[in-house]
Amino acid sequence: MITKKIQVTRIYDWLEQSKARINVLRGGTGSSKSYSLSQFFILNKLLSQQNKTIVIARKTMPALKKTAFKETMDLIKAWGIPHNLNKTDLELSLNNNTCYFMSVDDPDKIASLQTDDVWLEEAVDFTFEDFHQFNMRCNGQIYLSFNPVDALCYIKTKIIDSGNYEVAEDVSTYRDNPFLPEVRCNQIINLINVDDNYYKVYNQGAWGVFKNIIYDKWKLYSEPPKEGIKNISYGIDWGYESPCALIRVYWLDGNKVIWQELIHQSHLTIPAFIEEAKRVLLDDIVEEDAKKKELLFKQELDREFYAGTDEPSSIQDFYNAGFNIHRAVTDVRDGINFCKSHLIGLIGSNIVKEAQGYKRMEDKDGNVKEEPVKFNDHGMDGGRYGTFSIAKYQTDESSNLSFSLR
Repeated sequence: MITKKIQVTRIYDWLEQSKARINVLRGGTGSSKSYSLSQFFILNKLLSQQNKTIVIARKTMPALKKTAFKETMDLIKAWGIPHNLNKTDLELSLNNNTCYFMSVDDPDKIASLQTDDVWLEEAVDFTFEDFHQFNMRCNGQIYLSFNPVDALCYIKTKIIDSGNYEVAEDVSTYRDNPFLPEVRCNQIINLINVDDNYYKVYNQGAWGVFKNIIYDKWKLYSEPPKEGIKNISYGIDWGYESPCALIRVYWLDGNKVIWQELIHQSHLTIPAFIEEAKRVLLDDIVEEDAKKKELLFKQELDREFYAGTDEPSSIQDFYNAGFNIHRAVTDVRDGINFCKSHLIGLIGSNIVKEAQGYKRMEDKDGNVKEEPVKFNDHGMDGGRYGTFSIAKYQTDESSNLSFSLR
């Protein structure tokens, strides 16, 4: 027998000990709650029991694939655990157990469900009705993990405070994660100098009520609209320790826009960012013929890409790699004002989380400033670059419309 030594945090130990029906994992950013839940579901649910049905869910499928699904499958592969995965249905078979990775953008998906245990990742994105449906169909335990961005959300008002459920709650912070890089720790610590509410939510894991949210009229989309796309542009925000972001901007009638997160990833060098951008764009093209697909890929690279001006050498590297890339119009105030009246939809887990907390700064006396809080905003910056730069400098380019994208 081969024994593997696995490092865990305090959150994992809490999960092992809790016998409650509803388990609430409220925490700040970087606290390891999601990673610990992935470890726990593999080791304590899938490997330690048999003939069970498990559900791991997020509100939308794009969010699920980039977070809980990827994290769980990466661990299973890294640990060398035998398994079978139906990639079409995201159905995992392991140790005579079945784990369904599912989204709940369509409530009917829950209607015929029967399961033993459920994990709702970023549970604040679900509705109380979603939770209620899972609760009626779950024979075992339910786990809710999230950043507590809204003290008025159903988790607090209808589950924790109501007294109607058997609830165990754990509150975690970055201090519970000894494996968090120092640069991330310093960013979280510095929130005390940035914004009181951000500090409460993301540093302390305390319930917050975000005021002065900048983008408050958008709708959550699981995929782009099938019709009505007039043009497509792209925005890029640079990073390394902070995430690099590539945002696709769909232009609709009336210059309304939907932002789709394509890349939101830390520790990408510029060459790696270029390769990942090419891979994502190529994979998104639906075409069987290789030559036609290559032509459509070239057309996609010819669309307008706008990037932050703080790294001119990176812009040059993308240009040399074949991207039609330009320096973005980076005026924050005018850019936000334009996007605020034109942004109608978001696709992607990270930009949704960013938008939910993207707010204007306040001084120590509570006076609201024009500038946004500079934290968790890389997707927001990328979306603004790809939108406002087009609005300021480009005319209608509907002739570039292509229906090759999923």
